[in-house]
Amino acid sequence: MLACIQAAGDANDASRWGSDVVCVLHSQSRLQALDFWMRNPDYLANELLTEFETSGERDLLTIAQRIFDDREPDLRRLPMVRYLFGAFEPLDNALAILRAADLIRIKRDGVPGKIREHLYLLTSAGEDALGRIAAAAPELGWYRDRACIVARVAGEQGGKALKDRQYLQAEYAGTELSHLIQPVTDRVLARLAAILEGLGE
Repeated sequence: MLACIQAAGDANDASRWGSDVVCVLHSQSRLQALDFWMRNPDYLANELLTEFETSGERDLLTIAQRIFDDREPDLRRLPMVRYLFGAFEPLDNALAILRAADLIRIKRDGVPGKIREHLYLLTSAGEDALGRIAAAAPELGWYRDRACIVARVAGEQGGKALKDRQYLQAEYAGTELSHLIQPVTDRVLARLAAILEGLGE
């Protein structure tokens, strides 16, 4: 969560929330969508392939290929349940730990009973902690690096737009409510192979 907030947060309006606020991530739905790609490497790889076909940026293809070479869909997949508005995992416990250490702060835009959106503020203490964690071991640094890739795929889109993108996958959309969202590993592997064959590799 901390890595996602840093990687996808907006630094431009951070200062109005406090001198020690580094960046702001808007909306719980956007954070949930980012978390889905963190936890489901095969879905992320599929988005990387889509971006590659649009932009031609070769590193996107390399990252997608490495996801499968490292067997991430088997080793790193943490399934999420599909609810009415898409993939969902309660964030309260994880965020509470970060809040208790003042690594993040959470603000609510709106009035009681009618909250428009949640704002997740990364503090300078949170940024420092993430840097120390990433430097402590390559395995921990993986989360920071992966969050940067997820943020690149997400771009500036809001939570609803990201959820809509995820719903384009038949396996995601076809999962019954309150069931684990099904993987797309085999289909994306086949897509990757077809792209590489088309490139003569």
